[in-house]
Amino acid sequence: MNIQWYPGHMTKAKRMMQEDIKLIDIVIELLDARVPLSSRNPDIDTLANNKYRLVLLNKSDLADSAITAKWEEYFKSKGIMTVTINARNGQGMKAITAKVQEACKEKIERDRKRGIMNRPIRAMIVGIPNVGKSTFINSFAKKACTKVGNKPGVTKGKQWIKINKNVELLDTP
Repeated sequence: MNIQWYPGHMTKAKRMMQEDIKLIDIVIELLDARVPLSSRNPDIDTLANNKYRLVLLNKSDLADSAITAKWEEYFKSKGIMTVTINARNGQGMKAITAKVQEACKEKIERDRKRGIMNRPIRAMIVGIPNVGKSTFINSFAKKACTKVGNKPGVTKGKQWIKINKNVELLDTP
């Protein structure tokens, strides 16, 4: 008997991500701070190739801070910026816009040289189900723009969410 471990909704999301990757500047990957490697989809590394990256370690209040710091060093050694957050209570959310700007500074400078001044950075939010993507988006946008639930598959379609004049997010299922 052949057992398929890769759920159909994740295959569908992967296909959607491949279509939309050309529209975005940075991939923001949301991970559970308690189990960062286990809450990661390994396909994201290949799909987000040649894009700026930012890893958000969510649910940091439930994780050991010393171990979380080691994970931050691990991702830094891989050339990926990280921010430790708790999307539910808003801890660490203020640092995200600055990190996105820092990660995309080369792109912003290229645009400025071409005469493109106020184009917002387009980011794609990715992560496995139940890692807190919708909670993060609602907290980051400071308004309820996505439906939240404690089961996988609550987000059904993709949508663009304008955070501020500098950042737009693409929420994917």
